[in-house]
Amino acid sequence: MNAVLSRMGGWLGLGGADKPRGTGYASAPARVQGVDQPLVWVTVALLAFGLVMVYSASIAMPDNPRFANYAHTHFLVRHLFSLGLAFVVALLVFQVPMATWEKAAPWLFIASLVLLMLVLIPHVGKGVNGARRWISLGFMSFQPSELAKFAVLLYAADYMVRKMDVKERFFRAVLPMATAVAVVGVLLLAEPDMGAFMVIAVIAMGILFLGGVNARMFFLIAAVMTVAFVLMIALSDWRRERIFAYLDPWNEKYTLGKGYQLSHSLIAIGRGEIFGVGLGGSVEKLHWLPEAHTDFLLAVIGEEFGLVGVLTVIGLFLWMTRRIMHIGRQSVALDRVFAGLVAQGVGLWMGFQAFINMGVNLGALPTKGLTLPLMSYGGSAILLNMVALAVVLRIDHENRVLMRGGRA
Repeated sequence: MNAVLSRMGGWLGLGGADKPRGTGYASAPARVQGVDQPLVWVTVALLAFGLVMVYSASIAMPDNPRFANYAHTHFLVRHLFSLGLAFVVALLVFQVPMATWEKAAPWLFIASLVLLMLVLIPHVGKGVNGARRWISLGFMSFQPSELAKFAVLLYAADYMVRKMDVKERFFRAVLPMATAVAVVGVLLLAEPDMGAFMVIAVIAMGILFLGGVNARMFFLIAAVMTVAFVLMIALSDWRRERIFAYLDPWNEKYTLGKGYQLSHSLIAIGRGEIFGVGLGGSVEKLHWLPEAHTDFLLAVIGEEFGLVGVLTVIGLFLWMTRRIMHIGRQSVALDRVFAGLVAQGVGLWMGFQAFINMGVNLGALPTKGLTLPLMSYGGSAILLNMVALAVVLRIDHENRVLMRGGRA
């Protein structure tokens, strides 16, 4: 037992500061140099606050006939299970050197494509509310689009390292990556899951830009992607309706339809005012606000903790994103380009998805089915968020080893 506690303490940087310099750690478990502890504690704070709010937002759901067979702690217990599983997997992922991830990146990308195709097969993919996005594993429902975000991130970073010599040439550097993202996009839109596609597109474009792609080519890609998203909205009746509902959610045509979630989210946040109505005091979670424990968790936070609670969550995500980007820049400065681009890709992922979710909850952006990273209910999302952050902590650990004279 003491050996296990000692090892976990080493992982979190709680001991071993007097390790001799110049020791290599390529094959040994990552222990001594530690990791960025403030980043760890901010992550823990978001996970803990998310756990409390998932319980608060879901406690009344069994009163709904649809969930009549569920206990009041059903979602709490499942969320706890997801957190436990994610923590164990994250500890294992932290032990994997970045060189291994670099070699595995293309294969992981192919695996994610296979899973995205499998989810579209009847009786394999699980459909909910008209969308087919999940594969049932018995103990949990796995969402391949979450793995796709991580896989595209690794693949884009590896791709840029391999194409570094030709990054100024569009057809050799940009077009193949754009084609890969387009294939993922077609599969995601078939589910449909436009929100995940938006996140993946931003991750890929961000890594291309950070990897040194010519600014003119980057803006050309951005323009093409913008036109593509506008066309997707213009050619889809229900997506157009969402935009109109976003522009006028109080219109009686949309209040009980496409604007229902947004209008009740705004009511919840309005009720919270500055300091909120108190933990557990939300009215909107009582079957008024759909998906209160997933996509609209921030609305419940706003109602129960007010402006103070919302600003706290925003501040934590801002700090986390900034810190992850710093770790990435530090890695690039140490001539570890792949690791640096991966860390910055994770920063883009967490920051952009949190921005979209918050914007939707606050009525600043059209309604889109994206969860709040680390906080919303959802096993696959929590698992892959933790895996991504474990990789960032591994990058930070290897940076520290190099700066102390060791070999990463």
